[in-house]
Amino acid sequence: MEATPLCLLTVHAHPDDEASKGAATVAKYAAEGVRTVLVCCTGGEAGDILNPAVDTPEVRENLTRIRMQELNASVGAIGYSTYHLLGYHDSGMPDTETNARADNFANAPMDEAVGRLVSLIRAERPQVIVTYGDDRKFYPHPDHIKVHEISVIAFEAAGDPDQYPEAGEPWQPSKMYYTGFSVARVKALHEAYLRRGEESPYASWFERGFEERPDRFTTLVDVSDFLHKRREALLAHRTQVDPEGFWMRLPDDVVREVFPWEEYVLARSLVDTGVPEGDVEDDLFAGVRTSVRR
Repeated sequence: MEATPLCLLTVHAHPDDEASKGAATVAKYAAEGVRTVLVCCTGGEAGDILNPAVDTPEVRENLTRIRMQELNASVGAIGYSTYHLLGYHDSGMPDTETNARADNFANAPMDEAVGRLVSLIRAERPQVIVTYGDDRKFYPHPDHIKVHEISVIAFEAAGDPDQYPEAGEPWQPSKMYYTGFSVARVKALHEAYLRRGEESPYASWFERGFEERPDRFTTLVDVSDFLHKRREALLAHRTQVDPEGFWMRLPDDVVREVFPWEEYVLARSLVDTGVPEGDVEDDLFAGVRTSVRR
């Protein structure tokens, strides 16, 4: 019997989130031949222009179209096999005009949004899903909160033939991870900036209490050889990333030296990962590679 192809599906809120969260991991698996799928829930219409060099009237007038062009370039840089738009408008931040729109992601009926994601999971058949944890305290963006909410429900619903029967043949993913930034990573990068005599963009994170967050990450993926892919993907989002800004000033060889991993929380697993309790995984497909049908 043929092996079931390995597939990784990532769920992100806006164009550019796929570049800033786990891009090097996806590039690594894509290079291994794993099918990699992006679900982007909104078009990023409410985003600001964060790169002064492209903050022009023409760009502002065509921001939605340009952000889609940037997403295409980023997806290509990372090496995603394909991507899907969930089809919602960017929700903006609470108490804004955009946030009140009926067609935004945060205001979408939960059943509808979950159904759209279930349909994509069943069509793509991923063993592993990467999404967001519930991080309302540190980053309470309505779209990020909604990504978490629909992903948790869809993980279970996709394999249940009684739920969303119109959404295709049931498929049960094996593992679900939350992506994020550990205190260990932020400290390492912060200190690297300071050693170089640079102002650290992470200083404000600590002022907001980031260091008080528990480091509960279960999985570290070595992305040493794919840091350039993450940088390329970030730079593809020219309206969102200033190539001369602080975020981009730490060279990849320095990042490789101080923190060459991307980290995840294993939130749900239906397989035995084979990793002893208390140890750290180094592969999102741990326990899956040996359990796929052959």
